[in-house]
Amino acid sequence: MSIEAQNDFGLIAHELMGVKLQLLILKSRAGFYIGTLDYEGPVSRESEYFPSYNAALNAFETGSWTQRQL
Repeated sequence: MSIEAQNDFGLIAHELMGVKLQLLILKSRAGFYIGTLDYEGPVSRESEYFPSYNAALNAFETGSWTQRQL
């Protein structure tokens, strides 16, 4: 995903729930990912999994991650 095309909110969260939630680096048992969170917990996984926080952060900062599709 290019930096120019990158949104600052989760597209899947927006499509499914109609909300614009900030993209964050999150962690699950499967690894780190770019996703969204609300007051109840994780809402959407927007990217692939990464092996470390730093790998996910680097992908986020450089736009070198893949936006998941529904």
